[in-house]
Amino acid sequence: MKPVNKGIQISLLFLILFVSIGCEKKASDPKEGAIVFQAELNEQFSDPEESPLTEEDQQTFKELEFFPIDTIFRVRAKLEIQKDTKPFAMKTTTDRLPIYKHYATAYFTLNGKECSLELYQNQDLIHDPEHIDYLFLPYTDKTNGDSSYGGGRFIDLTIPEGDEIVIDFNQSYNPYCAYNSKYSCPIPPRANALDLAVNAGVKAYGDHH
Repeated sequence: MKPVNKGIQISLLFLILFVSIGCEKKASDPKEGAIVFQAELNEQFSDPEESPLTEEDQQTFKELEFFPIDTIFRVRAKLEIQKDTKPFAMKTTTDRLPIYKHYATAYFTLNGKECSLELYQNQDLIHDPEHIDYLFLPYTDKTNGDSSYGGGRFIDLTIPEGDEIVIDFNQSYNPYCAYNSKYSCPIPPRANALDLAVNAGVKAYGDHH
């Protein structure tokens, strides 16, 4: 067997290095999560078994409309865990009152403004092994009622290991009430009203402003 040419060896080594760097870059791409999120949300809405859309809207649905993905709206927040907080009933669009607990407050800077948002734990889901580390972030901002749904939007998060958490507003989604009045949806508490426009995530659906 002939020995491998040194030039070919170097070329192969460079190629492997280039590919591995490329993969690493792709895996750590800050837009990657939002791209996957949008694709999965569109897939859910296209599935008659999972879609919250009315039967009429399902007939014409193609895809949801999103703000352009912008990494400015992907922030790293400092978490302040709330100890000894009591469970409370969160208001919804109906008489339903799901029980939540104020788990932590997230502090971060967005577009030069100091912001804070409360993160909540659903007290039913904590008994489900698959959702034991789930955190719920409902919020309102200056786009509500205009380019985004008037009732505010939600973000799903997971309890981090440390005292920091990444909040990607590009992964904001509408409550099901934005698409179908038969649903009962949480109303974001006043503490989670952002005094700025979050031009990220899903937009208002059709004429359901």
